[in-house]
Amino acid sequence: MTTPIISYLRFFIPLVCMVVQSLAAQTPEPAAKPKQFIYVLHLVPRLYDDKAYTAEDKAAVDRHFNRFKEAIQSAQVILVGRTREPGDKTFGIAIFEAADEAAARKFMEADPAVAAGVMTAELHPFAVVLQRKNP
Repeated sequence: MTTPIISYLRFFIPLVCMVVQSLAAQTPEPAAKPKQFIYVLHLVPRLYDDKAYTAEDKAAVDRHFNRFKEAIQSAQVILVGRTREPGDKTFGIAIFEAADEAAARKFMEADPAVAAGVMTAELHPFAVVLQRKNP
C-alpha cells in the first residue's frame, strides 16, 4: 500500500531532477580568465644607428606604436615600455593578456615591427603579482 506522500515523492523528485539538469545545461560556463604574457622586443642590429631607418622601417614602427595604443584602449595590453640605452642594450617589453599561449604568440607575431623584421620578439608566460594603484 502506497501512501500519498510516497506517491507524491515518486512524481516530484524526478521532476525536480529534470528541472535541475535543464538549468545546468542552460547555464553558460564562466569565461576562462585570460592569462598574462610578456614579450621582449629587440631592434635588429642594422637599426642600432637611428640614421639607418628606412621609410618602411619608420612606418612599421609607427604601426607598432599605434597598435599598442589600440590594445591599451581595449585593455588587452597592461603595460608597454622600453629601456633608454643605446644599441644592443635597448629592448622593449609588452605585458598583455591572451586566452592561451597560441593566442599570445599570434598577437606577438602580428606586431607590425616584428612582422616587418624591424624587431625580434620572445614570448614568456608572465604574472603581475603586485601593481601600483593609481591615485
